[in-house]
Amino acid sequence: MIRAAIIAGAMLMTTTAFAQSEPVGQTVPVNGMELYYEVSGEGDPLVVLHGAYMNIPAMGGIIPKLAETHKVYALEFQGHGRTGDIDRPITYPNLANDVATFMDAIGLEKADVLGYSMGAAAALRLAIDFPEKVDQLVVASVSYDMAGSQPEFLAMIPTMSPEMFIGSPMEDAWKQFAPNPDGFRPFVERMIALEHEQLAWEEEVRTLKTPMLIIAGDADMMTLEHVVSLFRLMGGGAPGDMGKPLAASRLAILPATSHTAVIDQVDLLHGFIEPFLRGETPKGMF
Repeated sequence: MIRAAIIAGAMLMTTTAFAQSEPVGQTVPVNGMELYYEVSGEGDPLVVLHGAYMNIPAMGGIIPKLAETHKVYALEFQGHGRTGDIDRPITYPNLANDVATFMDAIGLEKADVLGYSMGAAAALRLAIDFPEKVDQLVVASVSYDMAGSQPEFLAMIPTMSPEMFIGSPMEDAWKQFAPNPDGFRPFVERMIALEHEQLAWEEEVRTLKTPMLIIAGDADMMTLEHVVSLFRLMGGGAPGDMGKPLAASRLAILPATSHTAVIDQVDLLHGFIEPFLRGETPKGMF
């Protein structure tokens, strides 16, 4: 059941892209590949990072909504969308380095960063490895340690194989954007290897000074206890009416929301993200 849900969700996120008009963007050389990106809107810079097997349009309406008040730089990772795959493992340190290199290539010194799922882990790694490049960080559906994943998901990982994806509608959708339509199997093999990457970043996360908005569904792929532990690592969870200022980081849990349902709740997400990026907080009695 869990396996079917993951594949169905990933196919839904990928095929959503083709219901929208073909985006206009550009590429820039990054670490041996031509990385595709789009720029939209005006205002403070905001880098947006998509989830696994996704692309820019599959992120849905949150990008154009944020572009109403920000200059949004949306990227497509190695092997995703219109960015070609290369003979290199897809790892979170590699993805974070790609984002940092991209920012250098286009002259973007520092920006707010929003990541979802795989993109959120890459964004978290970016803040760890390149803290000078991240102003404020929004991470939706992220783990900082694989031990915080739901037990059902951890049990599924050893069973994953390319045959679960090859010949599926996901492959057909991937081929419509991919510069090399024949490269799906090696891409999937790299993505499966990513699931086996050992995330154990607690000590590094504990040292972060970057303000962070943590967003998760109440039925996400990481446990609620893990999400709250990340919030506490970032200084959150103390009472706010006891004479001390609120923590710089924030936590938002979306009700009745699975992992794949997080990113499509545009109005709800925007209602959390925009005040955070502006530094606005609700007024209390004290």
